[in-house]
Amino acid sequence: MAERTKANRAGATGPRLSRELIIAAALSQIDESGPSGLSMRSLAQELGVEAMSLYRYVHGKEDLLEGVVASLMSELTAQLDEAEGDHWQAFLQTVAHEVRRIATDHPKAFPLVATRHPAAPWLRPPLRSVEVVNTFLTALTEAGFSDPQAVNAYRAFSSFLLGQLLLQSVVRGAEAGPAEEPLDEGGADIPQGDGSMSLDVAPEVRRLRTLLSEDRSDEEFEVSLEALLDRLDRDVSQ
Repeated sequence: MAERTKANRAGATGPRLSRELIIAAALSQIDESGPSGLSMRSLAQELGVEAMSLYRYVHGKEDLLEGVVASLMSELTAQLDEAEGDHWQAFLQTVAHEVRRIATDHPKAFPLVATRHPAAPWLRPPLRSVEVVNTFLTALTEAGFSDPQAVNAYRAFSSFLLGQLLLQSVVRGAEAGPAEEPLDEGGADIPQGDGSMSLDVAPEVRRLRTLLSEDRSDEEFEVSLEALLDRLDRDVSQ
């Protein structure tokens, strides 16, 4: 009886739980500390509930991570649906910039979009949801792309976005792989960045260090995007 009273009191003062609320809170935690910092216990603590109560809506951390990916993809789907009637180049511009917005707004969550196994082997991250792929292929075939051309464009565009934006996310603090404790094997020096790294054996890197340190991600993204659009334009015009 005491436990039931406590649960009723928590339900009256705490948030009204739903899968959407839990996933939104999980994304917020990932934005703060990355996927490795997320746990059912920490999420329950943030929401002011018992951890077991979360399992009514999610089946554990893996389901939670899939929910975060699905949430980000649903935002992308809505934007692409609006752009579907645009000229194909304008549509692909929207695709690129909307996916990049996800990577920019959620750099620590983007590797989930980029690296988790898609629902089917023919789905390619980061354009990984059936809805997104369907909208993508429909927009291109209606614009005059043949079926092979549309599929090739999807593959090329996915590779372009994955390479550009996964790197961008890592540069902005995302985890490149599973978090692991550094091993101190025989007193090995664990690197902590290049701030104090000696470049005596790399004189060209040392000479060009200032240029190498410049953030030109905006320019590089636009140049690569325009080059890809030009190549697809030549392909479809032949």
